[in-house]
Amino acid sequence: MRKGITVMILCAMVMMSFGCAAIFTSGRGKIDATSNPVGAEVLVNGEKMGQTPVTLRLKTKGEYTIVIRKDGFKEQLFRVTNKVGAGWIVLDVLCGLIPVIVDAATDSWYVFNERSFNAELERNTQRPCPTPLP
Repeated sequence: MRKGITVMILCAMVMMSFGCAAIFTSGRGKIDATSNPVGAEVLVNGEKMGQTPVTLRLKTKGEYTIVIRKDGFKEQLFRVTNKVGAGWIVLDVLCGLIPVIVDAATDSWYVFNERSFNAELERNTQRPCPTPLP
């Protein structure tokens, strides 16, 4: 019985010495990007990240501009922002001051406002301007 109480106290001390969000998240979040038609190129802040469908793993502290484009279609632009997850703050406060400090310092308690998006790409009907003859 005494051993069980000691183990529970040690577990509680360990839990209170880390931030809740730092324990359960890596400071990264997932965003699922799909498109119709599939196979569109995905760029995050100008960097190629694959083709749809794709799951992006990005730092939750950042804000991103995501462009979905495919030849013959109009590109679509999405803005991904973040917010502080209220649930993480509540858990940290209940566990004490140290978890609040850890999660604030590591930016672990941020979450994305959007977790997925679907780009319905429209055909580009514009024809290029003809070049004038000399």
